[in-house]
Amino acid sequence: MGTRSRANYLAAGAADVAVELKDAGLLEAVRNQWQNAVTRRTYITGGQGSRHQDEAFGGDWVLPPDRAYSETCAGIGSVMVAWRLLLADGDPRCADLIERTLFNVVATSPAADGRSFFYANTLHRRELGTSPDTDRPSLRAAASQRAPWFEVSCCPTNVARTLASLTAYVATSDDEGLQLHQYMPGTVEHRRADGRHLCVTVATDYPRDGEIRVRIDSDDEDPWSLSLRVPGWATRGATLTVDGDTRPVAPGVVTERRSWRRGDEVVLSLPMAPRFTYPDSRIDAVRGCVAVERGPLVLALESTDVPGVETVDELHIDASRPPRLTDGRVTVRCRRGRPDDGDWPYRTDPRESAPVLAAEPDEVPLVEYHAWANRGPSTMRVWLPTLREIKEEAP
Repeated sequence: MGTRSRANYLAAGAADVAVELKDAGLLEAVRNQWQNAVTRRTYITGGQGSRHQDEAFGGDWVLPPDRAYSETCAGIGSVMVAWRLLLADGDPRCADLIERTLFNVVATSPAADGRSFFYANTLHRRELGTSPDTDRPSLRAAASQRAPWFEVSCCPTNVARTLASLTAYVATSDDEGLQLHQYMPGTVEHRRADGRHLCVTVATDYPRDGEIRVRIDSDDEDPWSLSLRVPGWATRGATLTVDGDTRPVAPGVVTERRSWRRGDEVVLSLPMAPRFTYPDSRIDAVRGCVAVERGPLVLALESTDVPGVETVDELHIDASRPPRLTDGRVTVRCRRGRPDDGDWPYRTDPRESAPVLAAEPDEVPLVEYHAWANRGPSTMRVWLPTLREIKEEAP
């Protein structure tokens, strides 16, 4: 288990100690460390770490997608730290990161049939690769496909215990009422210290659908608060409906306090249209690229979905047209292109350095990142290069 995983486990333990001993200084140190890791050393998937040597974090903004190590165990450690900070101060950004990491790192590791797994979770696969030998352990960082077993196999047990404990991340309670942090169908019950019983039932197909219906299934004459997290990605179009009254809500936490009656319902509607996401300009490795997300899910371009293309590196995305959702699949407009081979890979004329593009664009479907590599060897990338317009006149 690498440096990143152990660093996250240590931070989780430090947060526990800080809360237990009421050590504000220690808790602030953990919070600052977490903030720095999230804002400067975390991939769009929630995965952490680009250094293969010692499985270390790497420097600020050093987040190359093709060299992403982003091992599953480090993602789980990140969830553990974020959960403790959420319990300490209720910061919804912690729940946002938990959601992102669960859907795009933890869910990516196991294959659809549960018989193989990724140790590291790259964001860019340049070569088709080969199917792993089922009779011997695979090398962690060299695996091009999920493997039945790796030299170090901490991931399966770590994923198993995380999946078994998922319900613990859904909700919290305090003297004011209930707080919902993650959305999945089920019932949340809480017996308060004074004996009062609170119960809500959540009905949703999230993240396939953005509607979260919360029904009150307990009676209480005294008012109590129901709080729901509005994810950070839901910057436009999120609404909350209570008693037929609908109002817009912003990312963060929205709270309704009243004397609830059995059968009362609160509906949180989140905008699920696919969207482009642009990287910070300081991340050199993906400058000039865009990613596509839908809700909390990161999407990827996989060669399996593009007949006649061996490597997705031939494709350039037209970012002037937003991604579309058609028959349950998100599609983007791409054009195929390749640079002309020459004696020297550098040019003084920008027109000569631009790829030769196909005359007509293609409508290309994307796959949810957690589902890639389930259909045999393929190439894949999350960050897609945009088309460059080269003017005819000399610079």
